[in-house]
Amino acid sequence: MAAPTPTLPTPRTMYRALARRDAAYEGVFFTGVKTTGIFCRPTCRAKRPKPENVEFFPNISEALHGGYRPCRLCRPMDTTKPVPPLVERLRRAVEASAEGRVSDKDLVAMGIEPSTARRQFQACHGMTFHAYQRARRMGLALRDVQSGKAVIDVQLARGYESTSGFREAFTRIFGTPPRGAKTGNCLFTQRLETPLGTMLAVADEQGLRLLEFADRRGLERELAGLRRRLKCAIIPGSSALLDETQRQLTRYFAGESLVFDLPLAPVGSDFQRRVWAELQRIPAGRTRSYKEMAARVRLPRGHRAVARANGANMLALVIPCHRVINTDGSLNGYAGGIWRKQRLLEHERKFAPERRGS
Repeated sequence: MAAPTPTLPTPRTMYRALARRDAAYEGVFFTGVKTTGIFCRPTCRAKRPKPENVEFFPNISEALHGGYRPCRLCRPMDTTKPVPPLVERLRRAVEASAEGRVSDKDLVAMGIEPSTARRQFQACHGMTFHAYQRARRMGLALRDVQSGKAVIDVQLARGYESTSGFREAFTRIFGTPPRGAKTGNCLFTQRLETPLGTMLAVADEQGLRLLEFADRRGLERELAGLRRRLKCAIIPGSSALLDETQRQLTRYFAGESLVFDLPLAPVGSDFQRRVWAELQRIPAGRTRSYKEMAARVRLPRGHRAVARANGANMLALVIPCHRVINTDGSLNGYAGGIWRKQRLLEHERKFAPERRGS
């Protein structure tokens, strides 16, 4: 029997993503342009086609079978989304800088046009190059202060000539002056690529705090809530845990392992934690109804409360709230989009065949 066609977002959603060249939809769909006979990535820099001249495909195979050839500009046949060489060069330059800062003058000396650097960095990472540098410098400053270094030494090492300027910038980001931050905490965030779009991961020494699709409605509110409840800043950076999260996501989507083994540190109430712990007991390839979940957390009439706790989960996939469905088998209530929920369930049933139909 032929495999079912993967579910796509609505045409309106996909065309809007195409118009914005939204990197969060990389790998989610491909666009066939009827007037040229080519198919493209959502982020293709070619002139935007009119809505009536496009059709959307869930994968390369269907686009090819639809009679389209790959675009030579965005190269959709490349199975991964590589980081542009210029962006990788910019990141290496920041890491190599003693201060964690690369000025426009430095870029020109490197043979790089500053406006090009800003544009490519923004397109790849969703933030400006200067914003990345500022956040990176402050993150390194926090680590220096927490390691016991003198504040004045940290200030000068990170390129701040003014003591008051450094103090103000530090306090604005971390909510406390440098001298009060020796026991403070910092959350590091990284964008991770998946076949269903870009995800945002946030972690600290306690564990993974957030893993959401980058286009999730309410993501900014969740990030603000983490900052407020944990009393710390969220800055871009890498860590062994974030790297391991990317590795396990890659294995999950390749069907090599549907089980995640990551240290988790979800932020929520006692009841929410009970629901989330129960979610982790649902095997891949299986589903439960909200009513069944309510019974399992000993709140038989609390299916609505369970649904709210489900929606408050900030660790998509690793705490599998997508495995909860309505009693009649229909799907609802997934912040990443119903189409993603269906794609995830289809994927898990495909690679967990012994559980199909349960």
